[in-house]
Amino acid sequence: MANTMQHQHIKWFGLIRILGLLMILGYHFFKVAYPGGFIGVDLFFVFSGFLITSLMIDEFSKTQRFDLLGFLRRRFYRIVPAVIMMILIVVPFTLLVSPDVITGLSKQIEATLGFVTNWYELATGGSYETNFIPHLFVHTWFLGVEMQFYLVWGLVVWGVSQLLKNPEVPMHERRARFRGILFALALLLSAGSLALMWRQSQGLKDFTPVYFSSLTHAFPLFFGALLATLTGVAVVPKWFRRAASRTQAWLPILVLILAAGTTVWLGTWVRFDAAFTYPAGLVAATGLAMVMIIAARLLHEATPNTEEPKFAVALAGLSYGIYLYHWPFFVIFSRLFDPALAIAATLVLSVAFAALSVYLVEPLIAGKLKTSHPKLLGTAAALIAAVLAAVSVRQVQAAPALSQLETTLWTEGVQQDLAQYDRIAPEIVAAHSPKQTAAADRVAQAKQAAAQSAKTDPHGYQAQNRQSTAAEHNIPAGVSVIGDSVTLGTASYLTAHVANAVVDAEGDRTMNQAVTLVKQQQAAGTLREFVVVACGTNSLDDYAAVLQQLLDTIAPGHKLVLVTPFNGKAQPDWNSSKLTGLEHALPAAHHWVTLADWAAAAAAHPEVFKGTDGVHFGGHQDGNVLFAQTINDALVAAAKKPAKK
Repeated sequence: MANTMQHQHIKWFGLIRILGLLMILGYHFFKVAYPGGFIGVDLFFVFSGFLITSLMIDEFSKTQRFDLLGFLRRRFYRIVPAVIMMILIVVPFTLLVSPDVITGLSKQIEATLGFVTNWYELATGGSYETNFIPHLFVHTWFLGVEMQFYLVWGLVVWGVSQLLKNPEVPMHERRARFRGILFALALLLSAGSLALMWRQSQGLKDFTPVYFSSLTHAFPLFFGALLATLTGVAVVPKWFRRAASRTQAWLPILVLILAAGTTVWLGTWVRFDAAFTYPAGLVAATGLAMVMIIAARLLHEATPNTEEPKFAVALAGLSYGIYLYHWPFFVIFSRLFDPALAIAATLVLSVAFAALSVYLVEPLIAGKLKTSHPKLLGTAAALIAAVLAAVSVRQVQAAPALSQLETTLWTEGVQQDLAQYDRIAPEIVAAHSPKQTAAADRVAQAKQAAAQSAKTDPHGYQAQNRQSTAAEHNIPAGVSVIGDSVTLGTASYLTAHVANAVVDAEGDRTMNQAVTLVKQQQAAGTLREFVVVACGTNSLDDYAAVLQQLLDTIAPGHKLVLVTPFNGKAQPDWNSSKLTGLEHALPAAHHWVTLADWAAAAAAHPEVFKGTDGVHFGGHQDGNVLFAQTINDALVAAAKKPAKK
């Protein structure tokens, strides 16, 4: 049997919402220092599932029915106006930055207003972890999952309420059955979603599909719903009332502090790209959220005469709005200011517009705003909205389908493929020739090209390459450039301005993949004398071991040139930064290794990254020139040194 509590508003719940928000902000603002803050979303999921289901139970207990349309109407007024306002306010700010930021803007807005951003991002390859310009509204994937949960769970609960309409069954029994059935369904659905995440995460390297999917990431919402059937808000089971009556305030306070502290610590430990996170890390965050909800619920009963701090109440009330605004503002301001100023501007405007939404716009739309001039205020609001909508429409129409960087990479990729195609014919002929003859032909052709280049440029690396032992090892002369998306963006320029060079670049290529490519080209006899590797931007945690593997893989007769990676936003503890430090020490230990210090050259010329993501300069001619010059200078230095023995 259930009893009705006196308090509809539960104190201390806001602390959980604040914690979730702060963890998310920490993740987005300080991703390296706080890499697991994304689990703050799971706190929101659990809390939403708990609160919504508790209100459903309260409604059925009071009216013996569940009004599905009323439920969806309340969700609409709580969520949709704030989202529309966020879009109308954010989009005009994009006038301050390059058009790249609004690439594909119309589809982003459609997905946001349709609450299917999670599926849109999966279809387009979007993620918080993207190496390029992130979508303005990628953060609304969270709302997509929630709204889809509201629709499905709302229909399920409505169906259960219809099954229990029999007036011949006593009221208390129908209440108990309603709660019991929801418990069983929530348990079944949460277990199914959890099992699906575990299964689909096996073997993945990019976990975005299981993180964004409503099917695999719905389990925290259903666990919250399950918890609601065991406790509740206004209507709770007798056991919970008895437990609450015996609980002193110090115990839930202690539990709340310990659970919150553990959750914050968990955020320093889990990683978005770690297999353990899916689902173990998310399950841990879900369990801790459930513990905090129970503790806060008990603390509410144990502190009837204690008021929540007004600041905490206000911040909790603004948490949804702050979440909506912070990401797009941070994307925009990160391209205008240094990190500290970008964060400050983001926070100030996010809080301001969230407050405007909560205290003025949403009450005005719902007809609940107390004002002596409602028509005047409504007219002013409509005019402002019209102006913002006009600017937004203009930006949508002006938005490119592809960013400048994406266009450059696509074009360079096509040109690289065509260049490789031009080399297919002689390689096919070589493949059908005796092995020694094919290798000799490749060496002879490369040697002839090198000699011609040396005559053309007496100061180039080939004219300085007097200690070459490539011919002794049947290694083709010239340069093999193996790179990632940074190199891909300038591939055609490198081919034209680095003598006798072959470029093989690919987006998101890691050092591990570069090692594999080196092995393949060596086995095929196509890896040239000078090997330029520029893949450090996407360094993984095993960067040191993989770098050593590269050194071990390079065969005698080759000369290795390592291009140090550059990221304008990189911190000293980033893998790419640590890799750069490690690469700087290699030439002293290995005479056949030379450094092309792109990190230093790029840092000295920030103008080549104007309007970019701070990593790629694709499309900037001055960046092409600087990158090629950095490699050519390193090749000249490498040519004066002996090869690997």
